[in-house]
Amino acid sequence: MKKIILIALLTLLPFSAHAESSLNKILSSGELKVGTTGDWDPMTMKDPATNKYVGFDIDVMRELAKDMGVKVTFVPTEWKTIVSGITSGRYDISTSVTKTPKRAEVAGFTDTYYKYGTVPVVLKKNLKKYSTWKSLNNKKVTIATTLGTSQEEKAKEFFPKSKLQSVEAPARDFQEVLAGRADGNITSSTEANKLVIKYPQLAIVPDGEKNPAFLAMMVGKNDKIWNDYVNDWIKSKKSSGFFEGLLTKYNLKSL
Repeated sequence: MKKIILIALLTLLPFSAHAESSLNKILSSGELKVGTTGDWDPMTMKDPATNKYVGFDIDVMRELAKDMGVKVTFVPTEWKTIVSGITSGRYDISTSVTKTPKRAEVAGFTDTYYKYGTVPVVLKKNLKKYSTWKSLNNKKVTIATTLGTSQEEKAKEFFPKSKLQSVEAPARDFQEVLAGRADGNITSSTEANKLVIKYPQLAIVPDGEKNPAFLAMMVGKNDKIWNDYVNDWIKSKKSSGFFEGLLTKYNLKSL
């Protein structure tokens, strides 16, 4: 019934206002296509045992599709192509990414529903040597980044003196640290807290978080109808306690 009402409301809008909107396409086809990398714990992870996606963002997208009365299809993508997937129409929306000016040039962003800080990660045995951000900004230090991530750009700002080493998905920057090919990497505080549990040989540099960043879903840049719809949904879900419940489920800090 909710889906029928939404379609009826769309037909009342001028044709030019909704003809190209993803909202109209989703409701007509009965399918919400979501681009996701599946490699960002705990936001989106692909479970190798079941070949299914799990995580905070995955729960968000399943809930959005349920409330719209449509099925959800997760479209595999990588960090280096996640933006082009939106601009080319491969999917209607992405799981969360960091809002950056570069991405905003070509893609639209929904309202944010989570924020995090950025922290460096090093081998625990090297923690005395690399105990501060400043200690990692050294020409003898190699900092690993993952191609296409916001951290790749931030590493240039934080570590201008260091050697930057970028890896392509499915490889990840922290794996370079584990293998000893890099001295450190930077990532979200959210992921870092999970990494040091999963890999006890890693440690977060105890020098505080930097660069508070806001997560949001990406949509088509000029698709105001779809963007407004998702923003209204986010607002409603915040009021209902849905997001707070997910934060508790995944042991994340409050919004």
